[in-house]
Amino acid sequence: MAVVDIFNQQRQVVGTLDLDPHVFETEVRPEILHLVVRQHLAAKRSGTVGVKTRSTIRGGGRKPWRQKGTGRARAGSNRSPIWRHGAVAHGPVARDYSFKVNKKVQKLAMRMALSSRLAEKHLTVVDGIHLDEIKTKAVAEIVQRFEMRKALIVVAEVDNKLELSARNIPGVTVQSVDGINVYDVLRHAHLVMLSSAVDRLQERLK
Repeated sequence: MAVVDIFNQQRQVVGTLDLDPHVFETEVRPEILHLVVRQHLAAKRSGTVGVKTRSTIRGGGRKPWRQKGTGRARAGSNRSPIWRHGAVAHGPVARDYSFKVNKKVQKLAMRMALSSRLAEKHLTVVDGIHLDEIKTKAVAEIVQRFEMRKALIVVAEVDNKLELSARNIPGVTVQSVDGINVYDVLRHAHLVMLSSAVDRLQERLK
């Protein structure tokens, strides 16, 4: 069982926390992480691109000229893809890029992502981040004090004051336990978790 220090926002050790080995000491399998990250990114794609085919473009209902006897090539519509102002052949169409990944696999991938951050010693547990007002400078000082870059701060519940204070700091993201995902954990170099968020996350991933 891994034991980590709990810091306050002044970076002083105020206690220790036992981490559940089932959640934070899972063997990392890159193919599982890759699958879940692909699923997350695919679900974010809008898939709304599209062009008009000869069946949807306006016009082209009348045959331009009779079939035989003109000496010209046969033509059935002036909206044919080979004509100027014609339709598009084999163009992109609107589609849904998302695909399903079982919840057990998603939970496994999250445990792997958390385990990788702990193994790299890029996991920091903080007892709480208290702000008197919405102020970017206050959060920037905390991030600088912990010597972090691209940090994901995970809170137990939505904290609008902290979220608004951190949104203008490049590379810093604030998320609640309910909104955390594998992609964001992996794309941030450091993971900062409030102790209350650790308890809720361990309960959810058991």
